[in-house]
Amino acid sequence: MRTSLLAALIAVALPLSAVAAASGQSHPQPPAYLGAALHDPARQADAGNDARRKIADVMAFAGARPGQKVLELIPGSGYFTRVFSAIVGPKGHVYVLWPNEYAKEAESDVAGSRRLASDPHYANVSVLTQPAAQLSAPESVDVVFTSQNYHDYPDKFMGSVDPAVLDKQVFAALKPGGVFVVIDHVAQAGSGLRDTDTLHRIDPAIVKRQAQAAGFVFDGESDALRNPADPHDIKVFDKSIRGHTDQFMYRFRKPAH
Repeated sequence: MRTSLLAALIAVALPLSAVAAASGQSHPQPPAYLGAALHDPARQADAGNDARRKIADVMAFAGARPGQKVLELIPGSGYFTRVFSAIVGPKGHVYVLWPNEYAKEAESDVAGSRRLASDPHYANVSVLTQPAAQLSAPESVDVVFTSQNYHDYPDKFMGSVDPAVLDKQVFAALKPGGVFVVIDHVAQAGSGLRDTDTLHRIDPAIVKRQAQAAGFVFDGESDALRNPADPHDIKVFDKSIRGHTDQFMYRFRKPAH
């Protein structure tokens, strides 16, 4: 058991150490609970995507810990949900939130979330459905996380939710000191919200401005998902870039006082 855990930690450390070697920066070793979560046999089917999706870097950046509460917005296939569930453990909880408007477009994924939550292995996962413009959580949470979906909120099919309103609701859902992690596809600089419904991209600068206007403090970014070869002017579903888009990863913190 100790040998397998050590092997897991070494495997998880490789992506971070490789980045450190390339950049000349030092990165702390990932905590044991992260290594154990990533090597949970229940997520074996996800492992083939881990290197491309930089899961170790993403989870280290999000910073969820055992016993914490996580709210994941629009969880898709549950790829991140399974890791968050393993990280927070039986004393923590993961709420996966499907806005009603989005759920109509992703019925199979919503059904997948419900199946996941009904699995005893994921007893700490609950599924929430609510109007896109009325985000709330059953209790204050430590982390709100969204990957590749912040750009959807202002679009027509979601009811044209003002991201400024979304950010205020996320702010209210978080505990003091909690974090809001946003990952999304990069649009051309200065484009604002122009490309959210057409190219499914968003200008990182406007995301930062909106979150800060809601009261968040910018708490850092990661380049783990950046791709300078992405031209930023094609749809994220274009076969030349799908699965390898340039993505920003921002963390915003709710002030502790």
